[in-house]
Amino acid sequence: MNPLLEHDRVWFVYDGDCPICRMAAHALRIKQQLGELHLVNARAEPNHPLLNVIRDQQLDLDEGMVILYQGRFYHGKQALRFMSRHGAPKGLFNHFNRLLFWSERLSSLLYPWMRATRNTLLRFLHKQPIDNLNLQAQPIFQPIFGNQWDNLPIVIKKHYANRPYSDDKVIVDGIMNVECHWPMKLAAPFYRLMGSIPLVTEYGIRCTVHFDSFKNSKHFGFLRHFWFVQRRFYSFRSRMLAIGEDKVIEIMRFGFCWKTRYAWQDDTVKLIHDGYGLYWFGHLIPLPITGILGRGDAEERAIDDDHFAMNVTIRHPIFGVMYSYSGRFKVIQCLS
Repeated sequence: MNPLLEHDRVWFVYDGDCPICRMAAHALRIKQQLGELHLVNARAEPNHPLLNVIRDQQLDLDEGMVILYQGRFYHGKQALRFMSRHGAPKGLFNHFNRLLFWSERLSSLLYPWMRATRNTLLRFLHKQPIDNLNLQAQPIFQPIFGNQWDNLPIVIKKHYANRPYSDDKVIVDGIMNVECHWPMKLAAPFYRLMGSIPLVTEYGIRCTVHFDSFKNSKHFGFLRHFWFVQRRFYSFRSRMLAIGEDKVIEIMRFGFCWKTRYAWQDDTVKLIHDGYGLYWFGHLIPLPITGILGRGDAEERAIDDDHFAMNVTIRHPIFGVMYSYSGRFKVIQCLS
């Protein structure tokens, strides 16, 4: 029998560079009837056979620790729940873990905050991700488009070429038209607070957009520059994060985010509105305000191997189109 699957062993794989994970690994005591506890530091033992099995299971160690027991894997939140159920009834850590993660609902609420704290701590310590799934080998958006990635035009692949955990940069330059109708101006204080879209009407605006990757993150960064003819220069930042399958959130100031679904339909990249929310410490909190702010949808279409066109529309259920911007862009830099 494969020793990894023996019933009298519990395997605990953790990030040895994370003080929280390291403390959890060395403080854990399991109930005697479960058998022997084996600790595996994923950074110190990258060639351990269990790491290959975890990779085959597509379990991301940057998203959480892994426990293997009797052939079953427990990842992230479920690993902590396993610890709360099967930890020996002694030791401060075991009592604390049992208190926090005894229920599925409470675990779902608390775990994203714990994971975000861990990631923040690793960034503060200048530790790079483990990247046991070798995510850096493919663009951030490749799994979002899924099987349709190979069908995308060359310019769209250039646009979305950024890889996670890297210093990739893509720059596009173009001319845009922006139209802001009066109902949208009622929300101007909110959008200014978010540091978001420019609430003006102007045509022929020079716009440059930088798409950035980050060494310690899977985020897809935006930095937009607008050179208005009749107004001051304007710029705003945001970042995108995949939250599962084709779903992405664009995060702005204070964690306010727009949720969208990506699709490749009719030779067009479609960003389909999926609501608003707050993204705080790794936890997404839905906000039921689409009926107030309207829904935002976008499209991108290839023109040739270097140029693409895009448009964004915010439509209110009562007032109709409140805001739109459109333009044509050229990819002037692809990767670092």
